[in-house]
Order: sequence, then structure tokens, then C-alpha cells
Amino acid sequence: MPSLTDLALQLIAHLGEVGLGVLTLVETVFPPMGGYLAQRGRLNVGWVLFAATAGSVVGAWILYLLGARLGPDRAAAALARLPLVDREDVDRAAARFARHGEWAVLVGRLVPGVRSLISLPAGTARMGPVRFTVLTVLGSLVWNALLIGAGYALGTQYRLVERYTHVLDQVVLAAVVALVAVLVARRVRRVRSSSSS
Repeated sequence: MPSLTDLALQLIAHLGEVGLGVLTLVETVFPPMGGYLAQRGRLNVGWVLFAATAGSVVGAWILYLLGARLGPDRAAAALARLPLVDREDVDRAAARFARHGEWAVLVGRLVPGVRSLISLPAGTARMGPVRFTVLTVLGSLVWNALLIGAGYALGTQYRLVERYTHVLDQVVLAAVVALVAVLVARRVRRVRSSSSS
């Protein structure tokens, strides 16, 4: 039976660079796999970088438009209803934008937990669309280049990767379980604090 890592790699190889861009719109865990497949000759590294960055920019624009249309409170409340998003994450991104201004869009792309949500306060502040796009492209390009580069470097060690794929699967599974546990704990804490106030 194929491992989780094998399945993910087969999916990306089948979808190609465009599919990688769509997957990156959802989650940034996929660019390293694209880099790995590029090193193995299954994908083109230039197109992988382009597609991953395009996916990041489209995702950023969705949140930007949500912020611009709904305003800060309604947009944050809407996002906080999603299973993998907490209101504290949204508030932290807004605080970073308030503190650092438009440059937070560039630097925020390199900060996990903030990188996706920084677009929301940029939208509510009606940041100039051209400036938003340029800073988002630059920040996303750097972030994706780092991830794809790491995957590409890993591709040079493919024999080692193949030997320890089961360990990688266990690490991924443990990370998913830990993430779910943290999200559940945060939700429970938030419900308790709101019911006690």
C-alpha cells in the first residue's frame, strides 16, 4: 500500500505544475514536494516556482477581497469559523499590519501563521492593489523558493528518502494529530471563556 508521502507525490506529479499552484492556494506544504519532483525530473523547477507563487497570490487576493468587502470585524469572524483558523491568528495578523504598515505584507509572507492572514488587514485598509500584488509576489516568491529549494535538495537524497518514507509518514501523521489537538484545545478554551463572561 502506498505511503502518505508517496500518495502526495503521485498526486502532484499527476497534476503537474498547474495542479501544484492550485494546491498551494490551499496549503503551502506542497511546494517542497514540487521541488523534490523537479529534482527527480518529473516537473520543471521554474514552472514549479511560478505555479506555487501564483497559487499563493491568488489565495492572498481572496483574503484581500474578503477584508475589503466585509470590513475587519465581519471578515475576522467569518474566518474564525473555519476549522483551521483561530480568531487570535487573525488578530495577530491585523496587529502586525497595524504596526508595520504595508511592509507587513512583504515580511508577513515569511512568517508562518501570519503569512496567509496578512492579506485580510491589507484588504480592510484598502491597500493599493498594485502595491499589494507586488509585495505579495515578492514575499511569496522568496518563501516558495526556500521551500522548493529545500525539496530540491532533498531530491538529491532520494535513496535516503525512499528508505525513510515510513518515518516521514509518522512525522506527518503526528504533526496532523498535534495540530488537531491544539485547534480543539483552543476552541474549548475560547468556548469556556465566552460562556464564563
